[in-house]
Amino acid sequence: MGNQVKFPGISEELQKILDADMDNVEARRCAREAFKDIQLSIDHILFKVPHAGLKMTESYEVNSRGLEIFSKSWLPETRPKAIVYFCHGYGDSCTFFAEGIARKLASLGYGVVAMDYPGFGLSEGLHGYIPSFDKLVDDVIEHYSKVKEKPEFRNLPSFLFGESMGGAIALKVHRKQPNAWNGAILVAPMCKLADNVVPSWLVTQILIGVAKLLPTQKLVPTQDLGELAVRDAKKRELTAYNVLCYKHKPRLQTALELLNATKEIEGLLEKVSMPLLILHGKSDVVTDPSVSKALYERSSSSDKKLFLYEDACHALLEGESDEMILRVFGDIISWLDQHTSP
Repeated sequence: MGNQVKFPGISEELQKILDADMDNVEARRCAREAFKDIQLSIDHILFKVPHAGLKMTESYEVNSRGLEIFSKSWLPETRPKAIVYFCHGYGDSCTFFAEGIARKLASLGYGVVAMDYPGFGLSEGLHGYIPSFDKLVDDVIEHYSKVKEKPEFRNLPSFLFGESMGGAIALKVHRKQPNAWNGAILVAPMCKLADNVVPSWLVTQILIGVAKLLPTQKLVPTQDLGELAVRDAKKRELTAYNVLCYKHKPRLQTALELLNATKEIEGLLEKVSMPLLILHGKSDVVTDPSVSKALYERSSSSDKKLFLYEDACHALLEGESDEMILRVFGDIISWLDQHTSP
């Protein structure tokens, strides 16, 4: 169990639900249902976006691997300019901060589709466990390919939107589907983990050996990513409300899969050919902004833009000042508008 958070003013029954072992998907689903109204009423700029009139749909669907996948869509009142396919970060889900990001995009005319990966959020699977990064990418491709074939989406431009680990997933999706997307928005993409969150070479070798025997064990030493990612002190306190977020030490196999994925991506930057918008905080100590700069310089795309934000950290859309969050959103919307105008 991770550090249990006690929320003032809630019933003992609700606190008991939140204290349950989130390794099991039923416990995560129960916690989300019981806590969602409180979550979305917190004092965060993402949840102050007007959303009356937006069409929001939640669904569960069993994929080809037999796993029940949760997904959600947010559509504007009028025909969307494009559909944005959201890839969330490590440990996260598409039902908390992603909800605010999606509402913002939908309120400005863009449809948004998001899913929880197996083992995350409301999808089936052991919480925070990635036995194979490539299979996770295949799960994303399978789900989003089906959505793209829906009659109401089929002729609309489609963009990937990846935050942190989701940025790595978006790049791997593009690698497997090089001509399937109109572009990607990458927010602090996990092309390389910062040195301070990666165990030393010796510890890594030990972990590789132990992972063969105990792949699901939560044994990887790391700093508190929430503390590192969120710069604004008040917003850092609000991250406690993200009750489905995986907050334990990384599982052994998960950590190795993330490390191997970043090594692979770092060696494939030249093969990235789709239109790109890359946004990264210069003070990010979770994912390395220098590799975002390398992606911009080395990718073969002729249509690419890079924003490096002074004094900003990892959680650009969730953990910075309201002014910075609105500035980053402005850059995203401006790029989307340029790529969807007739």
